[in-house]
Amino acid sequence: MGVNVYEMVTDKIIEKLEQGVVPWRKPWVNGGAAVNWKTETAYRGINTMLLEPGEYATFKQIKEAGGKVKKGEQSHLVVFWKMLDGEDKNTGKETKIPLLRYYRVFEINTQVEGLQSKRNLEETFEHDPIEAAENIVKGYINSPSLSWERVGAWYKPGQDHVNVPPMKDFPEIEKYYSTLFHELTHSTGHKSRLNREGITSATAHFGSESYSKEELVAEMGASMLTAMAGFGDTTLEHSTAYIQSWLRALKNDKTMVVKAGSQAQKAVDLILGTKFE
Repeated sequence: MGVNVYEMVTDKIIEKLEQGVVPWRKPWVNGGAAVNWKTETAYRGINTMLLEPGEYATFKQIKEAGGKVKKGEQSHLVVFWKMLDGEDKNTGKETKIPLLRYYRVFEINTQVEGLQSKRNLEETFEHDPIEAAENIVKGYINSPSLSWERVGAWYKPGQDHVNVPPMKDFPEIEKYYSTLFHELTHSTGHKSRLNREGITSATAHFGSESYSKEELVAEMGASMLTAMAGFGDTTLEHSTAYIQSWLRALKNDKTMVVKAGSQAQKAVDLILGTKFE
């Protein structure tokens, strides 16, 4: 039965990919962007790639506001540039001169003590947990540690830790579980589990081929787990759009979906504790 579900999900995703792309969207509403804590202005450009969602401030801003950076926390890089009026030394004509600066910042909700979030996080949604999905999460033996901070969804191999926004931040509860299953699938690649290259390799950075392949594996795993929990159809278009975005980095090689599906099957088997004779 399990293999049939795996094949069915893979076939459906490939079918959707052939039909075209649907816009990918972040399925939770709060804490979805990286912003300057002092102004609550969203960072732009390359900074959106450098920073996870959250509220960031410099060491000086934190100190002036009465906060304190937690011991051992590492800063994040923020790049700032603008065009200044100047004069071309060769022609004497007015010209624009680029000014590039960088700052080191800390996320005030997770790396700082003594400061309060300024975000308006009032909009929340009430849900009843989906029992079949909860049982999948609970059944994951030797799973990573879990948290539900409103700072984005991620898996950190060094800490063997998964974070997803809380259930109340998702308008659709199915998208909450799909997001959680995505990160849990990532965690199966830890060196102590399946030792998957996209998680363990030192060269698996954002945009690299191994990183792109790992994202396919994680989303395929999430699709298989939502199917097993009984609501795969409601998350399929979202997953397909996400997969398409990573296929572009892999030159639209749709055979990658089948290969990722095979690795995702192993990941799902691990999460479910499936035993083979």
